[in-house]
Amino acid sequence: MSGTAFATATDKRELEEGAVFAPRFDASGLILCVTVEASTNEPLMVAYMNAEALGLTMETGVAHYWSRSRNSLWRKGDTSGQTQRVVEMRVDCDQDALLLRVEAGGDGGACHTGRKSCFYRSVDKDGRLVFTGR
Repeated sequence: MSGTAFATATDKRELEEGAVFAPRFDASGLILCVTVEASTNEPLMVAYMNAEALGLTMETGVAHYWSRSRNSLWRKGDTSGQTQRVVEMRVDCDQDALLLRVEAGGDGGACHTGRKSCFYRSVDKDGRLVFTGR
């Protein structure tokens, strides 16, 4: 799958209501991916995938992403130990964003800061960041 091109939807109805997976990559060849813990639906991280990362994720059942800052493919957990086994992959209505439901391995975290989630701060009504402790 990682070397295979994905289908292309030919019209809006097919894209939104059809049964063909036709991910819409942006001009940089990337698609947004939101990742949540499968058992709790807690948001863990947001990253991007290119066609190769998406193909490898589907082929192996392990989350792969594209690092925009390093300009390289990365399999989650290779350096951090924070692996992600894909339980379910969903696509949004116009197929330009993905949702991964994963079982987090290692220490169960996902954030490069060592936290479980990259969403460890909330924004209060005055625009200040409040640490949630996760």
